[in-house]
Amino acid sequence: MTVEITRNLIAERLGRVKYDRFLFYLMGPYKSFNLNYVLSEEERSEIDIEDLPGPLRRLFQSKDDIDAAQALLRRIQGELRVNPGVNAFLALDVDVDTDDVDAATQSIEYTRCSNATAFLLPFLGHNFDVGEEAGSILEALSETHGDRLIFVHEDDVTSAMIRSARVRWDLRVETYETEEELVSKLRFFAGGIMQRERRGNLSRLD
Repeated sequence: MTVEITRNLIAERLGRVKYDRFLFYLMGPYKSFNLNYVLSEEERSEIDIEDLPGPLRRLFQSKDDIDAAQALLRRIQGELRVNPGVNAFLALDVDVDTDDVDAATQSIEYTRCSNATAFLLPFLGHNFDVGEEAGSILEALSETHGDRLIFVHEDDVTSAMIRSARVRWDLRVETYETEEELVSKLRFFAGGIMQRERRGNLSRLD
């Protein structure tokens, strides 16, 4: 049976926070990028990993230890749920089976139901799937939800998807160097949307 994704469904499946009805959907890679995904065993054998700088060494980490990206999302989510107290969530939190609603459709519906949506792209994130889902969301919702969307990528991340999104959909794009700066920019973004909703510049969501 198909599940209908609504604001009420999302809010009911999340814990209580100060602003329960302000839904902030966080999209990002659930796994850290790993060069094992793109290099053959022969190519990897030609690289002396220990001689690489730290950030590059981490690109060769074990496939069993690549959940740093999801841990980052969880820390950011926790920070936002405490201050300013918005109902930040990941798709996993709503727990809709992909057999009932496919992942791309879920992302579109979560965005449609949310007061704000952020696409987070850390340097060590395995970002390909995020880029595809972001493209689907922008195609479907850029005209009606463009003011509620933001891309935030780490300084070292470059992407044709990000560049085209800025031009094609006039999407707001920000960069960050530290996790603290990332949290600060997301708080500022959420606060701006709250103010615009209160003033009537953006419609309030039921």
